[in-house]
Amino acid sequence: MPQETKKDEIRSTIIIPNYNGIKYMENCLISLAEEPARVIVVDNGSVDGSREAVEEKFPDVRLVALDKNYGFCGAVNRGIAESRKDNTTYVILLNNDTVVEPGFVRALERALDGDKRAFSGAARMVNLYRPELIDDAGDYYCALGWAFAAGKDKPASDYGRAREIFSACGGACIYRRSILTKIGLLDENHFAYLEDVDIGYRARIHGCRNLYVPEAVVRHAGSGVSGSRHNAFKVELSAKNSVYLVYKNMPLLQILLNLPFLLAGFLIKTLFFLKKGLGKSWLQGTKKGLQLCCSPQGKANKVTFSAKRLPTYARIQWELWRNLWYRIRL
Repeated sequence: MPQETKKDEIRSTIIIPNYNGIKYMENCLISLAEEPARVIVVDNGSVDGSREAVEEKFPDVRLVALDKNYGFCGAVNRGIAESRKDNTTYVILLNNDTVVEPGFVRALERALDGDKRAFSGAARMVNLYRPELIDDAGDYYCALGWAFAAGKDKPASDYGRAREIFSACGGACIYRRSILTKIGLLDENHFAYLEDVDIGYRARIHGCRNLYVPEAVVRHAGSGVSGSRHNAFKVELSAKNSVYLVYKNMPLLQILLNLPFLLAGFLIKTLFFLKKGLGKSWLQGTKKGLQLCCSPQGKANKVTFSAKRLPTYARIQWELWRNLWYRIRL
């Protein structure tokens, strides 16, 4: 049975990375005013006045001002380090281009209270401008080496059932702090994109679960700071991190087992981005991903294989194959 929570008990710290997000930040923080949580904004060297706006208008929000842009991962990790002062059970990640609906924090907390094996919980993210449509209802990863959001642009009413997922989107999710201390924080080699799939993957390897929590609703602008859904910056980083994600989390035999699927996935993505006029960015990112895998910093973060976890690796492999079908259906 989930433990009872006192109405005014603070059990979570919300971490919001910000980089030139003045267009969205104020509405995001206003929506959190009645939520029972500490709030930390980590500013990545913004120059648009958003850092100053937080200081002036939201004195109850803790601001960590960084000297430059350390990426989503760097900002979140510095926020988690700062949040240790709060001694809270949970850490909640939230994009600055979001607006939360009432009850967001408690819904996420209840989900993890009710499942002690759960590492993370993903909120139901809906489109900021068309909230009847899903933006992200939990993330999946498949044998093609593709990560994808369930329900993208589909009716939100179709995604009202809680379920287990592969990983939680870092745009609006909750992490159990005690498990973070075991598996480590976000991998800053990613900078941004797929870091949430990576940490969810690591949690899975350690025998933990990731959940979708439809009662926790967030309205999300989507690519609010980086621009359109597909742009050169995002495509290059995503390509690099896609290669690194496979190398880092799969043992060699699992990579070989999935190699035909991975090569097919790479080819399809290459053709897709060539058609979009972003083929050069995709190929440059792929090259950087291979270089990262061969580098000391890439090798240092590779998940150590343990034969004791063979049953866990087998379950994950089954999901990678099963999620090929999900990619078509969801």
